Amino acid sequence: MDASDGHENTPSAKTSGKTSLLDSGEDFEVLDEEDIDDDLPPLEDAGGGDGDKAENGEKKNADEESEASEQLDEWLDVLGNDQLKKKVLEAGKGRGSRPQKGQNVGINLKTSLMDGTLVEEQHNLSFTLGDGDITQALDLTVQLMEMGEKALIHTDAKYAYGARGSLEPEVPPNTPLSLEVELLEATDAPDVELMLPSQRIALAIRKRERGNVHYQRADYAFAVNSYSIALQITDSNSKVDISPEEEEELLDVKVKCLNNMAASQLKLDHYDAALKSCVSALAHQPDNIKALFRMGKVLALQGEYTEAIQTLRKALKLEPSNKTIHAELSKLVKKHSEQRGAEQAMYKKMLGNPTSSSGIQKSRAKSSWGLSWKWLFGATAVAIGGVALSVVIAARN
Repeated sequence: MDASDGHENTPSAKTSGKTSLLDSGEDFEVLDEEDIDDDLPPLEDAGGGDGDKAENGEKKNADEESEASEQLDEWLDVLGNDQLKKKVLEAGKGRGSRPQKGQNVGINLKTSLMDGTLVEEQHNLSFTLGDGDITQALDLTVQLMEMGEKALIHTDAKYAYGARGSLEPEVPPNTPLSLEVELLEATDAPDVELMLPSQRIALAIRKRERGNVHYQRADYAFAVNSYSIALQITDSNSKVDISPEEEEELLDVKVKCLNNMAASQLKLDHYDAALKSCVSALAHQPDNIKALFRMGKVLALQGEYTEAIQTLRKALKLEPSNKTIHAELSKLVKKHSEQRGAEQAMYKKMLGNPTSSSGIQKSRAKSSWGLSWKWLFGATAVAIGGVALSVVIAARN
């Protein structure tokens, strides 16, 4: 599996029907019936004139300034667990300017340790909001920022680089971080169907590589999300001409994503989903060794030992020198043999001991034959004796 620990600096694309692991809803206050006013609001032109409008406008501006002042003075606990907090340093252009999921956003980012040690400083960093292209801390908090806003973010390692840390930027394992973020822009992602084939290929590869980063950090659910987005890009219809070579390259990226997704699903114990990914990969490339190997493992975990052995033997036939496949196949054959032995022992126990019962029957049969022959021999001897006695008596007479 390819790996890439760097941030992505290239815009992404919006895909139809895309799902994100970072979706969140808003809470709405429910009013009691007694608090609801049944009277209709006055019409805009029914009295009051411009004077009332001006007064309302001044009041609204004052409220916005007051709200902005309050935001500058307090931390926002984003997740309610005190592990991801955001504080406004410079107010933005209002709540209506907040970016939406699926948009490409650009930010300036300064990453530091909690003691103030600078880790990395990036300008015009671009990513797709909600796609998992960046750390969870940024993906979650940038959604709450206003255009032009500068914010300070304190994040636990869990939402940054986790227990494994990072080589680039250099962050030790289990390290909380302080992030200074400035939101520069938010634009709608381009239509994938109108992208040039080379752009689609490059975008799908970036999403797959991001999935590989999640996989190496053991964030398997986020890895599946990134691979799913990459697959949507490869499967999108194209409204521009595409050459056979480019189609083949897109297909190769797709099969790699399916293989990597199967590996992630295996880690999550989602065996049915992993099997489906393997089957899809093999539908495009029947001799794909990685797909065959993972399919064999999935079948074995599901208890389908005969099919698993057949699948692994096919993979080993394609690559006889592969020690990993050979070891997995040997282990599986041994396990299957032990299972069959255990099943036979269980059947014998359920049906009794046929060997001992047949031995008893043979013994009884042998005994009955022995008695029959003894009885016949005795009767014959008596008959012969009687004849001899008759001859002797006749001779004397």
